[in-house]
Amino acid sequence: MSKLSTKKISFPCVLFAGGKSSRMGEDKSLLPFGAYTTLAEFQYCKLQQIFETVYISTKEPSKFPFQADFIVDKYDVYAPTAGFCSIFEKFPSEKVFVLGVDMPFVDEEVIRKIIDNDTSSVDATLAFTLNGTESLCGIYHYSLYQPFQKMLQEGNHKLRYLLQEVKTNLVLFENEEKFLNLNEPHQYQKAKKIYDIITKNK
Repeated sequence: MSKLSTKKISFPCVLFAGGKSSRMGEDKSLLPFGAYTTLAEFQYCKLQQIFETVYISTKEPSKFPFQADFIVDKYDVYAPTAGFCSIFEKFPSEKVFVLGVDMPFVDEEVIRKIIDNDTSSVDATLAFTLNGTESLCGIYHYSLYQPFQKMLQEGNHKLRYLLQEVKTNLVLFENEEKFLNLNEPHQYQKAKKIYDIITKNK
């Protein structure tokens, strides 16, 4: 395995933390994780070690008990499409790396592999496992701003449909555990146990 670059990535990273967390039963971005009082801060601090600029996409920045840079999603709907429109309104003509707040095991190795496989000829470069496409782990290009706006206007919020219609580059990862999504309480408990094991073995 090649040594990871020590130079931080220059284009923006956005942590998605604006969902309703309906399956969790409480706001998962505010659940404790590792040594941090919230999962959001755990993710934000990790990403700051990799990217020059990191933002949190959310409708309510005031709910977070730590200092961060935010992109406030002002649209009425709770969906990634709204977040993407807000992101590209802030970063016109740029590409951004996005990560869901509920994916704590996505690390620098994963991120740099996705970046290494990205090209200007595609609209998105995303992680892919045997479980399917990880639509909130990868790079989205500004070329998708208009399609996202159209989806928002039409009330269509299924990312998978968009990704089937545009130029999407999928990067295969065999280790599915790195993409564990904390959607339900049992997944959160599992993730905490995994993290404790990883920390003890370091």
